[in-house]
Amino acid sequence: MASARSPLYLTLERGPGNIYIITLSRKAENKLNGAFCQELIRAFHTIHRDLGSSSEGAVITRGSNEKFWCMGIDLEDPDPWTNSDGFYPLISTILDFPYPTIALLTGHTFGAGCLLALAHDYRITSAAKRYFSLPAIDLGLSFPGMGILPRLKLAPQVARKMVLEAHRWTPEEALKDGIVDLVVDEIEIVGKAREVAEKWMVKAKAGAYGVLRNELWSDAGKAFREISFVHNKIVGPSKAKI
Repeated sequence: MASARSPLYLTLERGPGNIYIITLSRKAENKLNGAFCQELIRAFHTIHRDLGSSSEGAVITRGSNEKFWCMGIDLEDPDPWTNSDGFYPLISTILDFPYPTIALLTGHTFGAGCLLALAHDYRITSAAKRYFSLPAIDLGLSFPGMGILPRLKLAPQVARKMVLEAHRWTPEEALKDGIVDLVVDEIEIVGKAREVAEKWMVKAKAGAYGVLRNELWSDAGKAFREISFVHNKIVGPSKAKI
């Protein structure tokens, strides 16, 4: 029997106390293509299988460097199904995951990276120079459901700034507007993410975490499932209109 291929674009580490760390490492900017998204989906499935049901556990998703967390979809990817077979199912997978998820924003977060971060339960960053922005409107990019996570998770004025104005947030602004939960010193960022994971991982033990999260964000999960694995049309443009 052939062994499973090791991931090319991420590492998966199981730390003490059932805290898993997924480190994004596709080139410098961690732009998402179909293969990268599928690796992330498999990583979440692996964690779910390892923990089983009625267990404590949590996942931290971080970048491999201090400049970029995720800079969105790789618009140079030749695969026409990157979104349908990759990005959309990835968001759906995270929203359906039965354990707390923490996006540790170790660098700039742009485009689809913003939606990937919003799909997590908690977002933590540092006060270092980095930005959070969804510039899709300026690039002529859209897909059904693009605005649903900002609409559900953020105040209406903040969602408008994100989706229709392409505002670029600093860490302090993102904290004020409720986009991130914590801004800490760079040296403390990993430790703080572990603290948050340790605090909330027990909430998964009774087996209701994923069900109750779905009560909050079910519209988002449904929207992304509906456009996943759709091959009779391209759901969302593959190139920016610059």
